Parts: sequence; C-alpha cells; structure tokens
Amino acid sequence: MRTANPALNDKTFQHIGTVATADAMTINGTVNKTGIMLLLLIASAAYTWSQFIEGNVESLSMWMLIGIIGGLLVAFVTVFKKIWAPVTAPLYAVLEGFALGGISAILEASYPGIVIQAVALTFGTAGCLLLAYKSGVIKATENFKLGVFAATGGIALIYLVGWIMSFFGSGIPYIHENGLIGIGFSLVVVVIAALNLVLDFDFIEKGAEHGAPKFMEWYAAFGLLVTLIWLYIEILRLLSKLNSRK
Repeated sequence: MRTANPALNDKTFQHIGTVATADAMTINGTVNKTGIMLLLLIASAAYTWSQFIEGNVESLSMWMLIGIIGGLLVAFVTVFKKIWAPVTAPLYAVLEGFALGGISAILEASYPGIVIQAVALTFGTAGCLLLAYKSGVIKATENFKLGVFAATGGIALIYLVGWIMSFFGSGIPYIHENGLIGIGFSLVVVVIAALNLVLDFDFIEKGAEHGAPKFMEWYAAFGLLVTLIWLYIEILRLLSKLNSRK
C-alpha cells in the first residue's frame, strides 16, 4: 500500500501481524481517535492564540518553538515506534496545536478572516475527497498512488533545497512570492496535499481489512492528522498570497 505520507507508507503493516477481531483496528475507532486528536490540537492552538491576543510575544515564541521542534521529534518517534502511538499521537496533536495556533493568530492579524477560510477549506476539501473516495469517483489505484507519491516527493525536494539555500541568504525565486508563479505553485501544492488524503483513507480502510492491531488506530489517525495539518498550512499560505495582492 504505497502512500506519499511518510507516516503511512508501504512498510507500515510489516512485522506488526494481525490480531483477533475484538482487538483489531476498525474504521470507526480510527475516526474516533482522529476526533480526539483534533480536539487536543484545537485546545493547544487556542492557548497560543490567546498569548498572541494578550501580547505575550516571548511566551508565544517559546510555545511555537516547542510546538515545531517537539512536534517534529514526536512525529519521528511515532513513525519508528508505532506501538507507542496511543501516547505519542495525542502528544503530537498538542504540540502541533501550539505551533499552528501562533501561526494562525499572526496571519489573522494581518489578514482578518483568513483562518476561518483556511479551516473551512481544509475540512471541506477533506469531506469532498472522502465522499469521492467512498463513492468510487476517485480510486486509489497503484498508478494514482505512484503519481501522488512522486509529486509529493518533488515538493519535499523543492522545500528542502529552499531551506538549504536560506542558510546562504538565498532561496528559490518566485514560488514564495505573491505573483502568478507563486500562487500557481501554491495551488499545485494544495492539490497534491489534498490528494494525499485519498491515500490516507485507503490506508485506513486496508488496515481495518487486514486486522491490524488496535494501536494502529492511533497511528492511522496520526498519519491522517499529518496530512490535514500540511493541507491547512498550504491553504493558509495560498490565501495569504492572494490577500497580499489586494
């Protein structure tokens, strides 16, 4: 089961085996875990948002840094120690909430209304793609998976090169600007991020069919949240580019 999401890849179900039906991963269980993680993310995001509103710049910066670095570290731990997911996945949601709350508040101050638009577009996109997947309009074929995987890898490479270039006071021109090229690039990234949701839905469905252990519900929810966060950030980036042109 190929998926471009680094948390949900071909090797995820290797070596974990199957279990009795009563102790197996289910789709409903994964949905419930995803809901819990979203609530934790919103709660921690609300905290850093409040720090921005109150003008506690130092506190805001500290919590955002904790969220970014801590979230990355916990994500790596979760990927390599899947059995720890019942603990690390909720922790990841909390840490990412600290980062997203600060980022969202800062952009909201510059472009009023941008956050609610980004949230609506993120969940609206996820809902439409889930409907398309369940109805068979979009099918996670091997060619589809390969295409999304390649496109996601290409985007990751571009971001990596840009990050390395930033250490030398440079960067990839145009793609982060609010010109037509920058907006076009963001649109492409948003589409690719959204298509990753289809692969995540397929992963969850296949995991339930294969009778994966119960802890995989938390792991699958973690992988889905990774994609949702990426999609939200890219939509925020696109909307900020559009708003800056006004």
